[in-house]
Amino acid sequence: MSKVTLKQLLEEGCQCLEQQEIPDARVDAWLLLSHVFHLRRVDYLIRPDAKAGEVLAETYRDCIRRRARHIPLQHITGEQEFMGFSFKVNEHVLIPRQDTEVLVECVLEHMSGKSSGSVLDMCTGSGCILLSLMAMKPWAVGHGADLSDQALCVARENELRIRKQVQRPSFGASQPRIRWIQSDLFENISDKYDIIVSNPPYIPSEQIRTLMPEVKSYEPVMALDGSGDGLAFYRRIVRDAPEHLSAGGMLFFEIGWDQAEAVSRLLKDRGFDRIHVKKDLAGLDRVVYASWME
Repeated sequence: MSKVTLKQLLEEGCQCLEQQEIPDARVDAWLLLSHVFHLRRVDYLIRPDAKAGEVLAETYRDCIRRRARHIPLQHITGEQEFMGFSFKVNEHVLIPRQDTEVLVECVLEHMSGKSSGSVLDMCTGSGCILLSLMAMKPWAVGHGADLSDQALCVARENELRIRKQVQRPSFGASQPRIRWIQSDLFENISDKYDIIVSNPPYIPSEQIRTLMPEVKSYEPVMALDGSGDGLAFYRRIVRDAPEHLSAGGMLFFEIGWDQAEAVSRLLKDRGFDRIHVKKDLAGLDRVVYASWME
C-alpha cells in the first residue's frame, strides 16, 4: 500500500510540471489527478490526506511525465469538453478549442426559429462542430467532410459518444441524419446545403514552427497548415461553395485574428452578400460569415 497521500501526489505533480515550464502547471496537475482517480474537487478537499494507492499513484506519475514532455493534456486524458459535450481526441485531430465555440454559437444564432435545415461541416476533424450543431438543433441533414480517414474514424466514434450524452429523441440512433464523407474539400460532395461551416487550416506555413510545442509537435500539421499566407483553404472553399449552397444559404468560417479583411474580400469578390465579422471573448476577430443569394 502506497504511503503517499493525494495532497502529496498533487504537489509532486505540480513541482514536476513547473520545473518543465508547462503552462498552467498546477491546473494540469490537478486535472490529471482528477482524471486518474475519478476525483471531484469537493472529494479532494474533504480528504486530501487519503492514501493514493500504489497502482494509481504510478499511473498518475506516468501521466505527469508525459505532460512534462509537452504532450497535450487532452491526448493524455483522451478527451476535451466542447459546447458542454465531451469529445474524444487524439493525435489525428485538432483539439477542440473554446474559440471555435464562437463559430458554433454564430451558426445556431442564425438558425434560431427554423425548424430544420441541412449543414455541411468542411474539414470536420473530430466532428465537434457538426455534432454540437446536430445535438442542439433539429437539423434534417448533417454531413462532415475531411480528407483524413483517421480523423473521420474519430468523428464516427464521437457520434456514438455524443448520442449517449444527448437527451433528445431526434438525435437518437433511430434517426441517423449524420454522414461522414472522405473528401478533398468538395471533391466527393454532391448535395446542396443551407449552411456550410468550416474551421479550415489557416496558419501560414512559416508560423507553424513558432507555435507552442503542444501544437506543433503533437497536433496534425495537415489540420494547421494554411500554406504560405494561410488563405489557401479559404480560397478553394469560397470558390466552390456556391455550387453546394441553397439559395440564401450561408457560409461560416473560423479565421485567424488577422484574417478578417482578407477572407471578407474573398467572399465579396466571389459574389457573396451580407458579409459579417464576429469577435471572440478576447475581442479578436474570430468568425466571418456571408450569404449566397444567386
